[in-house]
Amino acid sequence: MTTSTQNKKESDKFKNLLGPTDPKVDAEVREKLVTARVGLLLRASFFGNLATRLKLTNADEWCPTAATDGRNFYYNTRFIQMLKPKEIEFLFGHEVLHCVYDHFGRRGDRDPQLFNIANDYCVNADLKKHRVGEFITSVPCLYDSKYEGMSSEEVYDILYENAEKIDLSSLIDKLLDDHLDGEGDDSSGEGDDGDKSGKGKGRPKLSEEEKQKIRDEIKEAVLAAASASDGAGNLPAGVKRIIEDMTAPKMNWRELLRMQLESTIKTDYTWMRSGRKGWHMDAIMPGMNPGEEIDVDIYIDISI
Repeated sequence: MTTSTQNKKESDKFKNLLGPTDPKVDAEVREKLVTARVGLLLRASFFGNLATRLKLTNADEWCPTAATDGRNFYYNTRFIQMLKPKEIEFLFGHEVLHCVYDHFGRRGDRDPQLFNIANDYCVNADLKKHRVGEFITSVPCLYDSKYEGMSSEEVYDILYENAEKIDLSSLIDKLLDDHLDGEGDDSSGEGDDGDKSGKGKGRPKLSEEEKQKIRDEIKEAVLAAASASDGAGNLPAGVKRIIEDMTAPKMNWRELLRMQLESTIKTDYTWMRSGRKGWHMDAIMPGMNPGEEIDVDIYIDISI
């Protein structure tokens, strides 16, 4: 790929959705979101439990669709109005998986837009396969069955290798949400007056310390959600691996080596009086307990 997709024009598909919304309309949309979240909790409890911990935050001023920073579910009222109830469940699942898979911290130095596309391919494939909500058809979104079971990094490599053949702008148009990286201009996601109205006028800005704190919170929430939903259950393989890694007992390899060596080396020493042949030494050295000694016979072949 000769040019970074970061320099390409971003999608204008939903730009007309930006702008303030009537409070009554916002209240109706929030009720719609709450209802969908309850439905998700009943039909896919793992995803529902994680979705309920996200604070519903109006982001009409800057977010044309939806987004999350791991603590908030940012939404655009006009976009939510375009979706059916079960499609909203899918959208919640979409944001939840971004958190569970730590897509915010895995990008590294990869091309941002291309990695976002890879993330959406993986997340949408997982959700559709496991029937979380209803796959969104009210608006275009990314899906290709060939990416099922693949990691974002694997999908990214495929996209990167074929970047010159891809109509990137059409893929960007199908991104379901605004992928946050914490490099915004509003640390709280709240209004300029600092109130708790849930309306923010800028993308959330997070320090590295705050990002790590959110990751730790998500890990705890994932374990709690898995426990509340009777384990991994019918979950994507990637989620199951994450849960297994979190719950598997950790053992220091040095401790394992020490235990193995101790099991094969005799340590039953005695400080009983040694024989005279050791008296020439100025110190009494420990010897093996006679009861633990074995007889060794040595034979030398002198027939030649």
